[in-house]
Amino acid sequence: MRTLFLLLALTLAGVAGAADARAAEVMKYTPAAMAAAQEAGRPILVAIQAPWCPTCAAQKPILQRIEAEASNQNLRVLLVDFDTQKDVVMKLGATMQSTLIMFQGKKEVARSVGDTNKETIEAMVRRSLV
Repeated sequence: MRTLFLLLALTLAGVAGAADARAAEVMKYTPAAMAAAQEAGRPILVAIQAPWCPTCAAQKPILQRIEAEASNQNLRVLLVDFDTQKDVVMKLGATMQSTLIMFQGKKEVARSVGDTNKETIEAMVRRSLV
C-alpha cells in the first residue's frame, strides 16, 4: 500500500512539473534579449502587459498555452511592463497595454491590441512561425 501511495505521489509530482514546463522561452524584454532573438532569426512574441489590466489578465492563459506547446520551442516570448518600460513601449510604437507584436527576426509580421480571442491570438502566432 505504501508503494502505491509513493508511486501515485511521484506520478502527480511529474504531472505538475510537466504542466510548468514551457516549450517557448519566456523572459522580460531587454534590448539584449530582443537583439539576440532577432539576430538568430527566431520568431518573437512581444507582449506588452500591465498587472492592473483586465484584458492582459484574459490574455495570460492563452499566452501560457502557446508558450507550453512543444511546436513553439523556437518561439521567444518577451514580456514588457507597460508601466515601468515606457521607453520600450514607445520604441515599439504601442499606445496601450494588451498589445501583442510578432516578429520574425527583425521584421514585424503581426500586431494585435486588446484581443482576448484564443483562436485569433493562436492564429497570429501560428502564421508568424511559418
